[in-house]
Amino acid sequence: MRRRLVVVFLVPLVAVLLVLGGAYAWSAARSIQQERLAELLGDVAYFVTSARQALRSGSPDLVASEAQRYFEVYGTSVLVVDRSGSTWAYGGGEPLVLDESTSGQIELALAGRRGDLPEPALPWALTESVVVEPVLDNGDAIGAVVVTASVDVAREAILEQWAALLIGAVLATAIGLVVVSRLATWVLRPVQRVDDAMEAIERGEIEARIDDDTGPPELRRMIQLFNSMAEEIERTLSRQQEFALNASHELRNPLNALLVRVEYLATGLGDEWRDDVEETREEGRRMTRILDTLLNLARSGQRGAALERLDVVELARGRVEAWRQAAGQAGVSLVLDAVEPVRADTDRTILESALDAVIDNAVKFSPGGTRVVVTVRVADAAPEIVVRDEGPGVDTEELARITDRFWRSPRSRQSPGSGLGLAIATDLLQSIGGRLRVESPEGGGLAVHLRLARGEAS
Repeated sequence: MRRRLVVVFLVPLVAVLLVLGGAYAWSAARSIQQERLAELLGDVAYFVTSARQALRSGSPDLVASEAQRYFEVYGTSVLVVDRSGSTWAYGGGEPLVLDESTSGQIELALAGRRGDLPEPALPWALTESVVVEPVLDNGDAIGAVVVTASVDVAREAILEQWAALLIGAVLATAIGLVVVSRLATWVLRPVQRVDDAMEAIERGEIEARIDDDTGPPELRRMIQLFNSMAEEIERTLSRQQEFALNASHELRNPLNALLVRVEYLATGLGDEWRDDVEETREEGRRMTRILDTLLNLARSGQRGAALERLDVVELARGRVEAWRQAAGQAGVSLVLDAVEPVRADTDRTILESALDAVIDNAVKFSPGGTRVVVTVRVADAAPEIVVRDEGPGVDTEELARITDRFWRSPRSRQSPGSGLGLAIATDLLQSIGGRLRVESPEGGGLAVHLRLARGEAS
């Protein structure tokens, strides 16, 4: 936005400078040329008078000496011709060679008529100014004066004017650029504060606000609305987190009491009730997992990440050991594939919770007699944990939805679970700058990649 605003202000300024500067440059060039031509015509009139006296007396020296001095001082040659068109007197350097146009003007002057004045030439033109004036005596033409002046003097004067004008335009543009840049900064400072606050809220700093007195009156109303919106969002999120925490916490006590009563009642029932009791137990455990999920989600959104330097391999080894008994009861072999330490700055609790959710999902959907391999490695300068199972996997078109909340593959609807495991792991990793990716490797099953932020590995 700053660049656009600078362009919006600067383009009209440059356009005005070009228009006014171009008009002034053209006017200055014409003025210098007209001034030079007026001086030249005055000198021609003087030499016409001298030539008339010389032609009357029959002595060309009267005008030749003056013409030679004039050439030495100004570099302008003067030629006087008699009635027949022959050279009468000449003041200049090399012998003058008349072109066709000049010869025509001389013939016109000897006929008693004045020729056309030279047109103003552009500074880069290489032509010379030629003025032919008849010498009249009692109304009869007795000769003509031809003055040939170089345009170097006028050209130098014009170029000096144009150079000064160009320097002035460059300085004015530079000053304008500085002024416009400062003006753009002043205009956009309130907008930048709004943008910074929105970026902070996007990072999770939901308490970010903007001073109400920031910026011009036109923006203050928008800032007040933004602050009100941010406060309402903060209140809404806080209520949601509190509700999830309270609901999950309050429900655990009656659920635990209910499971205890189930166990007590099971002791007095016969074997024919064994399946029903086991199903009741499983439903109770399922409710427990759902409550744990709610707690993890609420807590991950309630606090920021507490980064610490840790060994990801040791963390993964600890979680594998914690899940090994549960995996063994399901007939699944849980294996850790890691040799060298992989250190990273991350949040231990969040990473453990995300890995637990992924391992739980892998063990749950792996058939008996298969393996779940947990690999720790460094990929693209980022630490990564890959959990690979040998379960049924999902179709390619289902991969994009597998991390959605409460989504479950149609082939796994009968399996226990709530469809929140990978969704929770995804949210937890995103809270510490990581990401979760699921792929279907060759040989079946799923491979879930938990990658931390780039540059953390060592």
